Amino acid sequence: MASKIKSIYICSECGYESAKWYGCCPGCSQWNTMNEEIRNTAAKAYTAMHGGEIAIAQTIDEISADDSIRYKTGLAEFDRVLGGGIVKGSLVLLSGDPGIGKSTILLQICKRLGEELKVLYVTGEESAQQIKLRAKRLGVSTPNLLVMCENNVQSITEYVRANKPDILIVDSIQTMNITEISSSAGSVTQVREATAAFMRCAKALNIPTIIVGHVNKDGNIAGPKVLEHIVDCVLYFEGERHLAYRILRAVKNRYGSTNEIGVFEMIDTGLKEVENPSLMLISGKPKNTSGTCVACVMEGSRPILAEVQGLVSSSNFGNPRRMSNGFDYNRMAMLLAVLEKRAGYFFSNCDAYVNIVGGLKLDEPATDLAVALALISSLKDTPINDETIAFGEIGLGGELRAISCCEQRIKEAERLGFKRCIIPRHNFRTISDNFTGDIEIVGARNVNEAFNAAT
Repeated sequence: MASKIKSIYICSECGYESAKWYGCCPGCSQWNTMNEEIRNTAAKAYTAMHGGEIAIAQTIDEISADDSIRYKTGLAEFDRVLGGGIVKGSLVLLSGDPGIGKSTILLQICKRLGEELKVLYVTGEESAQQIKLRAKRLGVSTPNLLVMCENNVQSITEYVRANKPDILIVDSIQTMNITEISSSAGSVTQVREATAAFMRCAKALNIPTIIVGHVNKDGNIAGPKVLEHIVDCVLYFEGERHLAYRILRAVKNRYGSTNEIGVFEMIDTGLKEVENPSLMLISGKPKNTSGTCVACVMEGSRPILAEVQGLVSSSNFGNPRRMSNGFDYNRMAMLLAVLEKRAGYFFSNCDAYVNIVGGLKLDEPATDLAVALALISSLKDTPINDETIAFGEIGLGGELRAISCCEQRIKEAERLGFKRCIIPRHNFRTISDNFTGDIEIVGARNVNEAFNAAT
């Protein structure tokens, strides 16, 4: 008897399935996320994809653990984010805004990987001629790079099982479809099941797989949230399209840290690694200008210096305007309240703007002091010393709280030529005895002390 076709509703956020529609998803409590899908019984699709294979278990001693489990991509910044390279049998999800450079960086790593390994590049969005034009522009020419223009998941996985390439790249997962599932490509069910099929293929054949995922208008990966749980590593490509710099960040990594970032610059011949992001971010800093201060944040094991700009101007309206770019808006509002209540600087009748140069997003509390000093400098029209750097967390009492990795930040500032460093008093007591650098270290108890030392 033929299986009955039925209609179900699936949440686009968490993948919750229901036989009826809900305005609010019972699984994740999100509104207007239940989408209708038409599908056959699950048994048909499951049987077609699995084929009734019998599972095999191994003892922990039988599993090999050789040292050569990572492939180097040829891009040191990309390898840093992955934790040292692409792990064999891993499933990596690369996501980002359209035009940010996802396909570009994948084709660039094919150049290095193709020297020793056989790479299969599957595209569901472009023709083979379009891939060839981009490869010619990027200087990618290797006989080990195979290009397949295909959308059918079964055809791709069968080819992989028959030919066993060393690396599999799928661009993009939203264009893939499974014929046994009646919904269209890009739907919640298709994206989830296609990713699961590639995951089983990668684990069974020990082939590292990189899949490209689009993002929706909110900046999240298009498709169900369970997609991020299936894969081993989730990478986000960040940056503004009109800016040259791109930041690669890991938000999930089973084989490495999620705190590392990679910095790239978009040029005519592709993405170029930025080996010293600090020098790049502060290279155009204006001299003897009010409203600017340099901060230092930790991105994994790497300290990065960034220029913080603040602008305060008188407001012509009863409700002053507040804007921040690259810094949390709510934290900026809190800092303004602390400066007005505890430090005596009045911003209530002024518009206030904060900008982080270079498109970098700073979410570490250690950035508080630099933001506060930039705002005070603009309010009083008093420049911060050009050779001064400041970092520290500000409490609601106006006090400076201790931060982590203080000595690493100071050494990075000293290496780039800064002569004075303003830090919280507690950190100063900790490192003053054993630090032997040439930079002057000033320990401040509150914002007023820090501003007096910075000017």
